[in-house]
Amino acid sequence: MILFLGLCGLIWGLGGLGRVPRAVRAAMIGALYLGVLSVQVALPAGAGLRVLFGGSAASWAALGVVAGLVLAYREGLGRLRARAAARAAPAPAPGAFRPAELDRYARHIMLREIGGPGQRRLRDARVLVVGAGGLGSSALLYLAAAGVGTIGIVDDDVVEPSNLQRQVIHRDADIGRPKVASAADAIAALNPFVAVRIWARRLDEDSAAALVAEHDLVLDGSDNFATRYLVNRVCAAAGVPLVAAAMTQWEGQIGLYDPARGGPCFQCVFPQAPAPGLVPTCAEAGIVAPLPGVIGAMMALEAVKALTGAGEGLRGRLLIHDALYAETRVMRTAARPGCPACGGRGGAGQAGA
Repeated sequence: MILFLGLCGLIWGLGGLGRVPRAVRAAMIGALYLGVLSVQVALPAGAGLRVLFGGSAASWAALGVVAGLVLAYREGLGRLRARAAARAAPAPAPGAFRPAELDRYARHIMLREIGGPGQRRLRDARVLVVGAGGLGSSALLYLAAAGVGTIGIVDDDVVEPSNLQRQVIHRDADIGRPKVASAADAIAALNPFVAVRIWARRLDEDSAAALVAEHDLVLDGSDNFATRYLVNRVCAAAGVPLVAAAMTQWEGQIGLYDPARGGPCFQCVFPQAPAPGLVPTCAEAGIVAPLPGVIGAMMALEAVKALTGAGEGLRGRLLIHDALYAETRVMRTAARPGCPACGGRGGAGQAGA
């Protein structure tokens, strides 16, 4: 078995140097084990390959059972740890801030637009972030740093090496892990006073309405139009404000869609999704690393303003940022009569540039 263990170590080590995801390396070792077991079962005693690897069919089968039990235990323990990390922080308690919280949020509290009452509203808020990728990464970190009391994260993806160029909430050691678990760990390390709830699944018609209804504000950082329109429909129906953003290459855009409070919804501004292939994905067109951080931070900033009532948000306005030429412009938007998502019941915005 020494040869087998040596080959396993070689696969794991070289795969690590090449940044091959852990799941792929584990699959390669599993395939090697099945090959050795097949040799032990199929070839007669004394055959060269059987002698080379040593042991017997029974001992190799026993090794597989033990390894399977160990892996099942590790997987179960990992899931329990992810849930514990998501729930470890105490739920925000009503009443006065603890001394550690006052020290942490002092720079917020001294802002007259936020102050103690605004910080308490942040602590009492429940914000759902759809997508823990490029936009979600920086938005989540700043929501946690700002002291948003309960943060929900929904994403069905796992961390891949190509994500790390821009998705700053994840680390190299997180490759192969669910993004929601990686993000929950990062938030817990940043701010223990924040409660995190995670859903490692894709948002769909069956789950979206109930999930959105549990939150006061939604941030949509998803990477596909089907999810964007779904989130918008559900938020419009529930009367929950939506901060939605998108980006490609060097440009990003962000708006606050809130027909319940006089603004248009996302579908008022973008009535139809582009034809397939018309808008390339980041994987197809590329994206500059800091851009998701810039737009994601803007999403968190809009969330803080919406929750505290500070300043003027992007309700009825669309902000477009061109990072390549350092230009930012804001366009007025308006509700669209007959909008299938909100019925055009908003109307605070004015059409035009």
